[in-house]
Amino acid sequence: MSFVEELGARIEAADSVVSVGLDPDMERLPEDVQDAELPRWAFNRRIIDATHEHAAVFKPNAAFYEDSDGWRALRETVAYAHGKGVPVLLDAKRADIGNTARQYAEILAHVDAITVNPYLGEDALQPFLTQDEAGVFVLCRTSNEGGMDFQHLELAAYDRRLYEHVAERAAEWNAQYGDVGLVVGATAPDELQAIRERVPELPFLVPGVGAQGGDAEAAVEYGLNDDGVGLVNSTRGIIFAGEHGSAWAAAAGDAARTLRERLNRHR
Repeated sequence: MSFVEELGARIEAADSVVSVGLDPDMERLPEDVQDAELPRWAFNRRIIDATHEHAAVFKPNAAFYEDSDGWRALRETVAYAHGKGVPVLLDAKRADIGNTARQYAEILAHVDAITVNPYLGEDALQPFLTQDEAGVFVLCRTSNEGGMDFQHLELAAYDRRLYEHVAERAAEWNAQYGDVGLVVGATAPDELQAIRERVPELPFLVPGVGAQGGDAEAAVEYGLNDDGVGLVNSTRGIIFAGEHGSAWAAAAGDAARTLRERLNRHR
């Protein structure tokens, strides 16, 4: 089964397009997990227990795991999520050339999909694109303000903006390799719509709906492809929904359920 097929099956089974971000910021972890051998893993386990019924995917960000204990916590997290039947999309934004790219791509033996940066071109992404049954989400139009610095540049030779060109190249890669999607932020709904019109077949990962206040209706209307496959991510809005209370895991579960219901009203 391809990643997109697997994701579609999970979306149907959970009746959800929610991506739950797993970014266990050590400075914000609850007191009752801080003394655990692997605090990030202890935190993630309880978040997964509370949210897995509402999650189409779990999305850990590699930046929160890049130390020896962090990688151990990530391995435990991925295995536990898989045990709950939920795919894992690693938000790593990788890309490089030659042996370095091949080393980065080895993580796809353990997770189901990864985010990549297209700036270095197709040869830097090939080690990811050629992995069987692995999803590759290409950064296209991100939700941060600094994305305007480059993503909106006009390409005179192609009569389009850079992010639009990225979307069309990703569609070509999808036709060649399969299992390619785009990362498109929810904070610019008009651009989200414009990208969807260019690439109706690609699934999108749409961040920015939670703490960044993106447009949930647009995220669903334009984030899902022709087959209803796509993801809308919330991280802090779910995992830290109850960070100042003792029932923090239950609060995360409630936040995930509420977001699922909110998004499903627009599906």
